[in-house]
Amino acid sequence: MGHYIRILTPSQTVPSIARIRAALSSNAPLGQLEVEAGPDEGWTQISVVHESGEVVADIERNSDSDGDLIAEEIEEFREEIEDYEPASAAAWLADYLPNIKTIYAFQLLGGTEADQGWEILGTVKNSIHEQVGGIIQADHEGFTEERGFQILWQFSDSVTGPWWMAVLQDGKWIRFQMDLGNRKHRKAFLVGKVPDGVTMGE
Repeated sequence: MGHYIRILTPSQTVPSIARIRAALSSNAPLGQLEVEAGPDEGWTQISVVHESGEVVADIERNSDSDGDLIAEEIEEFREEIEDYEPASAAAWLADYLPNIKTIYAFQLLGGTEADQGWEILGTVKNSIHEQVGGIIQADHEGFTEERGFQILWQFSDSVTGPWWMAVLQDGKWIRFQMDLGNRKHRKAFLVGKVPDGVTMGE
């Protein structure tokens, strides 16, 4: 089935193919975009391809006009997040998810490991997110808030490295960068607190 990243948004705006291509040209010129299904102004599937021919990702745009698909996926997410922390983030997501109208499902493929592969993927993801807003979900990582800061922990226990996170306090997101492998940082985050000694965000 592969690894997936998803953008979940209340917006029904169709992201501009021209804007995505312009972003690639500026930030990751080895990447190319191919429309696989639908016209440019109403696409339902695109492929992100490395100039070598390797496919970086296939992206499907599923909207609430696609029958029960969106509702079923949202219900699965709502059931899944009940078991994850921080509890404040899980509660926020449970309220947010029913508003989702469109899901962009990115299936990551072998081209991500090619030269500029991750930059190509990130450029396309960021361009779509900038155009439609919403939150991001990544398999084996968790969910973000609307600015892309991680709010729910679904990482493996062995994860390490710096990561931008956010916790909900008094109805506002407090953003910071923590070390995922630092047990004290992790313990604080999981109960919805800002860990000591972290780099604060805006």
